[in-house]
Amino acid sequence: MLDTTLYFITDSSSVSAEKFLPSVEAACKGGATIIQLREKNKSTREYLELAANVHEITARYKVPLIIDDRVDVALAIGAEGVHVGQTDMPVAMARKLMGPNKIVGATTKTVPQALEAYKQGADYLGVGAIYPTTTKVVTILTSVETLKEIVKAVPIPVNAIGGLNKENIGVLRGTGIAGICAVSAIQKSSDPEAAARELKAAFLAL
Repeated sequence: MLDTTLYFITDSSSVSAEKFLPSVEAACKGGATIIQLREKNKSTREYLELAANVHEITARYKVPLIIDDRVDVALAIGAEGVHVGQTDMPVAMARKLMGPNKIVGATTKTVPQALEAYKQGADYLGVGAIYPTTTKVVTILTSVETLKEIVKAVPIPVNAIGGLNKENIGVLRGTGIAGICAVSAIQKSSDPEAAARELKAAFLAL
């Protein structure tokens, strides 16, 4: 059973290269249940090298590693899955390439998008952004009401994403989501292990 309680999405642009891998390990120690490597500006070779290094860490903690967007990188390093957005490869194609036993996740913002991703074979959905984010990704906000509707519409885990931290996740109470996605709240913390632990506890207390 896929556990998406605390879904950590990396942002290597916000920390030094020396701190990046230790921060991934810290997130694993702090209770991250799934980790996505998201790199928008690296060459394929750089991405492969970083992904292989991250996978060494996540495998040690038995945390599934999801590669953002790049099916080729995911397959090359033997990652557990891939995540596609609305402008990336369609879910059905990612599923075909990854095979039936790998994880395929999708970003959706509306009920029709969620239903389509589920129909095409997505294992889980990331829905948002709930709040504006400080990452460099262009975000369109999704209402908590829409989030609730998506949870009701599909039988797979739905995670909220976008600017979430332990202070503001109370807004998600009663939505029925399976977990939360966090980038900055963990990556930019001076103590990513504690940040992950506190965020997970805050979600579980909702």
